[in-house]
Amino acid sequence: MGSYSIFDIAGPIMIGPSSSHTAGAVKLGQMARALFDATPEKATFLLHGSFATVYKGHATDKALLAGVMKFQTKDPRIKEAFAIAKEQGLAYEFQTGDLGIAYHPNTVKITLEKEGIPPMEVVGSSIGGGNIEVKKIDEFDVDFRGAAGRYFTLIFCHKDKPGMLALITKAIADKGANIANLQNSRLSKGGKALTIVCLDSPIALADILAFEKNDDMYFVRSLTSIDS
Repeated sequence: MGSYSIFDIAGPIMIGPSSSHTAGAVKLGQMARALFDATPEKATFLLHGSFATVYKGHATDKALLAGVMKFQTKDPRIKEAFAIAKEQGLAYEFQTGDLGIAYHPNTVKITLEKEGIPPMEVVGSSIGGGNIEVKKIDEFDVDFRGAAGRYFTLIFCHKDKPGMLALITKAIADKGANIANLQNSRLSKGGKALTIVCLDSPIALADILAFEKNDDMYFVRSLTSIDS
C-alpha cells in the first residue's frame, strides 16, 4: 500500500462544495491552461458522466472556468467566475455528452482557442480528494496524475525519430535532475510524439526554453505543482 498525506485524504484547501466536483475541476482547468500556454479567447467544456449530471449544483462549471483563468482552489472569486470571464473577454460554453465507458464519471474535455495559434484539447478526470488524472492531450492518449507537491512535470511534443528520448533524458541528467517517471506516446512511426517526464526537482526555466530551440521539438510545457 502506498503512502498518503493528509491532503490526499482530506482534500485540498478549497472553495466547496465538493473536492471532486469543485476543487478537482479547478485543477483540471489549471492543467489545460498550463498546457495551452497562452491566454485563451474561448473555452469549451464537454462534461461527461456525473460531471454532466450535477455540474450546476456543484459549481463544476464555475470551477472549470476559474481554473482556466488560473485561480487557485481556495480563491473566493471562483463563485464569480462567469462575471470575471466576461470582464476578461473570455468566451465559454458548456456541453454535455458521453466520452465513453473508458473514462471516469468525473471527466471533462476542455478545448481552448485563441486566434493565430492551434487549439488544444485536454481530457481529464477528477478522481477524488482534489486529485486529477489527465487522459488525453490533443490526439495523444496519456495517463498521469496531478497532485499538489509531488513531481515537476515536463511535456515534450516532438518528432518521432531516433535519439529524441536520449536527447531529452541526457539534457535532464546534465542538469542534475532525477527522472521519477517517463511515458511516451506517438501518433505514427516518424510522425508526432509526446513525452511526459516527471522529475523529483525542477530545472531552470532557461534550460526548459533551450529544448524548444531544437528543430525537432514542436513545443515544451512545464507543469509546476498544482496549487492547493
